[in-house]
Amino acid sequence: MSPGELVRALRRRWYVLVVAAVLAAAGALQVLRPTPVHVSAAIVVLKPPVTGRYPNQLANLQPPLAAVSYAVVQQLESPEGRAELRAKGVTADYRLLPRNSGTSVTPRYLIPSLQVQAEHTDPETANAAVRAVIEAYARRVAALQDAQGVPAASRMSVDQLVQPSAVAQQGTKSRALVGVAALAGVAGVPAALWTDRLLVRRDRRRREGADAATAGGSGAGTPAGAGSGGRLPGGERLTGAVAAG
Repeated sequence: MSPGELVRALRRRWYVLVVAAVLAAAGALQVLRPTPVHVSAAIVVLKPPVTGRYPNQLANLQPPLAAVSYAVVQQLESPEGRAELRAKGVTADYRLLPRNSGTSVTPRYLIPSLQVQAEHTDPETANAAVRAVIEAYARRVAALQDAQGVPAASRMSVDQLVQPSAVAQQGTKSRALVGVAALAGVAGVPAALWTDRLLVRRDRRRREGADAATAGGSGAGTPAGAGSGGRLPGGERLTGAVAAG
């Protein structure tokens, strides 16, 4: 399709572009007046026991601490873990992000700290969700040690380094408006071209059908023996003079 044909097709289907513009304007209103979202975050750390009198197979080295922490994170992010937290009243979207406290030289989890985030329109709900996730994390760490029969004096502990604090998320409105306009153009132009092609094909088939019906009607109105060379039922040739008489 040449640029001229493209412009003519868009002119013919201008109403499709108008619909796309109206939808884009509705989306722009949501962008300019978005629903406030608050993100709450806290940091916890899984600490080894302070005494060495009783060995703890889960915490005898620092790397296993990180492995235990990540195993608990996977449990909480599983469908069973999410169902457990929903039963506890957690309605906010939450995430658990292990924090690497190593360096570029030793990139491993020397101190297994964990950042817990929750997102909700209500800041208090987001903070409550973070606290519930931390409590569930501590319960599962204790359950792992109970299953191994770890004595109380050599148990790992969960300490909260940063208290949950909700902060309002502020997006860039100009970028959002540009995205809405680009989406309207990407969706509106193909929709207009598709509509134009569909209607043009439908009109072409309609005209072809009308032409065929007209040709058939004109052929049906001509008598079978109206030609000068027609024959009578008896086989005699019908001359022009007899036909004229």
